Amino acid sequence: MRTALTDLVGVRHPVVQTGMGWVAGPRLVSATARAGALGVLASATMTARQLRAAVREVKSRTDEPFGVNLRADAGDARERVRIIVEEGVRVASFALAPSRDLIAELKDAGVVVIPSVGARRHAEKVAAWGADAVVVQGGEGGGHTGEVATTVLLPQVVDAVDIPVIAAGGFHDGRGLVAALAYGAAGIAMGTRFLLTSDSTVPDAVKARYLAAGVKDVTVTTAVDGLPHRMLRTEMVAALEHAGRVRALAQAVRRAAGFRRISGLGWSQMVRDGLAMRHGRDLSWSQILLAANTPMLLKASMVDGRTDLGVMASGQVAGVIEDLPSCAELVERVMAEAHAALGTVTRALDDPAPPVPAASSPPAASLAVSPPAAPAAAVPFPPSPPPSGEGTAAR
Repeated sequence: MRTALTDLVGVRHPVVQTGMGWVAGPRLVSATARAGALGVLASATMTARQLRAAVREVKSRTDEPFGVNLRADAGDARERVRIIVEEGVRVASFALAPSRDLIAELKDAGVVVIPSVGARRHAEKVAAWGADAVVVQGGEGGGHTGEVATTVLLPQVVDAVDIPVIAAGGFHDGRGLVAALAYGAAGIAMGTRFLLTSDSTVPDAVKARYLAAGVKDVTVTTAVDGLPHRMLRTEMVAALEHAGRVRALAQAVRRAAGFRRISGLGWSQMVRDGLAMRHGRDLSWSQILLAANTPMLLKASMVDGRTDLGVMASGQVAGVIEDLPSCAELVERVMAEAHAALGTVTRALDDPAPPVPAASSPPAASLAVSPPAAPAAAVPFPPSPPPSGEGTAAR
């Protein structure tokens, strides 16, 4: 399936695996790339040295294009950009809008720049700065997310910019891909769906927790770092929501110390990173330690398998996912479903509806009430999916 996205980045299918911290490592990214989709390494939880090693590991496993996700506000963002350029990475994606200078530096080196946005104005800004495409995540998406549903946000952005738009938030199958294309998107990005594959390194116990969740078991909370964060509803989330300020600060400092040991960052750099995440919000000091708080809570579950001690970022689609295919099986399935859905739509458009008989009008001079006209013949449509709700196949 050829779209503006496949032409831009050189993949066979208009599907993107998002850069999830502690999840999107070399194994998942290379498996995604070999399947013909765009895999994206998550670098925020890596040191610069680990990032270079991860890039080289992916390149040793596949010759297909892939990307690296960066935090534009990280203190060492330019060093990571240099690694991407030196290692010949095809795509740089950003969780937050990069500066005009960073975009120019990457584009001058031939790297495709794809920021993620959650509002039309943000898409307009990065497009004006030279971004090659944007990922638009609606409120259904996992991790840090907004309030506007994908079905409302996506067409707004498509109408506002003239670069390829990739839809994220609420996608996990081929019908969703076709729906996104109908809105004008050039492809879809999926996080939770790729997390729940056999190629994902997430521990089996954590995957089981995701598979057992229903759509109402996914919530949005600001308790982790002060920003809206979509994740599975767990005892840990409830504890964070009910923790007092003193206790929350103590926990954040303890996790900051752990992240400092892993990342090699100094205390001053972590505080600067936390302050950069404020973006005008009135965050407490415990929340300013975001650079340590969120990564360590995610690591506890995604790496250590401690569902009791960690948080599990999740899109709402976790409630309708029931299996763990390989990346190759997943992408093949998504594309088969997409072609089938397109065929159904095409047949519906090509099959003309029977003519509707015109209702006859009574003579102008007559005051008699005419009997009602026979109902018009039904227009044939393809079967619809079941209505949205927990336990259905709604997407």
